[in-house]
Amino acid sequence: MPPVLKIVGLVVFAQTLFTRAIEPVIPMIADDLAIDVKTAALLSSAFTFPYALVQPALGVTGDFFGKTRLMNLCLLVVALSALVCAVAMSFSLLLAMRVAAGLVAGGIFPVAMALTGDLVPVHQRQVAISRLLAVALTGNLVGSSIAGVIGDMFGWRGVFAILGSFGLIVTIVAFFAFRGVATPPPAPFHRAAVMANFRSIFADPRAKVCFTSVFFEAVFIHGLFPYVALLLLAIGETRASIAGLLIATFAVGGVFYSLSVPVLISRVREQHLMVAGGALAATGLILIALLLPWMWQIAVYALFGFGFYLLHSCIQVHVTELSQTARGAAASLHSSFFYLGQAVGPVVYGYGFAHGGPEPSIFVGAAVVMTVGLVCSRLLRHRAAY
Repeated sequence: MPPVLKIVGLVVFAQTLFTRAIEPVIPMIADDLAIDVKTAALLSSAFTFPYALVQPALGVTGDFFGKTRLMNLCLLVVALSALVCAVAMSFSLLLAMRVAAGLVAGGIFPVAMALTGDLVPVHQRQVAISRLLAVALTGNLVGSSIAGVIGDMFGWRGVFAILGSFGLIVTIVAFFAFRGVATPPPAPFHRAAVMANFRSIFADPRAKVCFTSVFFEAVFIHGLFPYVALLLLAIGETRASIAGLLIATFAVGGVFYSLSVPVLISRVREQHLMVAGGALAATGLILIALLLPWMWQIAVYALFGFGFYLLHSCIQVHVTELSQTARGAAASLHSSFFYLGQAVGPVVYGYGFAHGGPEPSIFVGAAVVMTVGLVCSRLLRHRAAY
């Protein structure tokens, strides 16, 4: 694999530490700032909604401004916003900093995925993307698990202070490391070229399937994460570290997937992998709705994560094939729909929990996820290799 991907992986790791770090401490934030837990849960949407909205612009910026340069700048803003969150005395400032982080965080992982598509031939791309995904999952794993522990020891402010400091250090290291790295030169910016890139993406009929599918994945899978601590309260478990452990275990399931990719893709047809991923993720949701003891839920969340990443990674490979000349834009549109789903998800589940209860709401989510797996297996087919 190209050496630049090692540095890219470090930046991705630093950014993904933040992705799931807030969920385990949401009840702490609500208590400290004297707000409702459901209001505090919107801090997740405050990050993911702007993340989703600016993805097309960031994808174009990466294609024309330079992918490594954009990644480094975005990580700097994410780290600084986290440090401000650590000293925020009001919910409004905390919300504003989450929005600021969300506006730029999308310039990291999806751009890294696009850079991988630029540098790695299509027949090796699923393995390369799975390795990048493993780095991101490790960041999610470490971020959520450490956030719970730090929250129990130092409070929620300690989470932002420590992770923000680490992000700032990585930003400085990457700035110097990227200076000596050879990457494909960015194309000159032309408005007509931008529009042509987007047209080339949507000219492929797979685009609508990919983007719609990841939206519904995110609504009903990641939209549940802000309520993990609340679901644990229903069985009498109040520790933030346990909520962090379960969210981290979801990422562990993804790591197991990334390690098994070479074997899976050599022995199982991609269409069958998509169906299996949807079925396993749906099963995980059903078991979560049963409110089992938290020790049992460790295995449930690992199964949940394995199923999600099995389905999601298959979709990602198709996204990298939508356009040879605008992979940054394609990856960012993919990420835009995915994070828009993550922003909508907590609202959907919040409404469902309030009006129908947790169990029916999560069961509906399971049915949707299974449907996504079936639809993708039927409609997504690769072009001839190029």
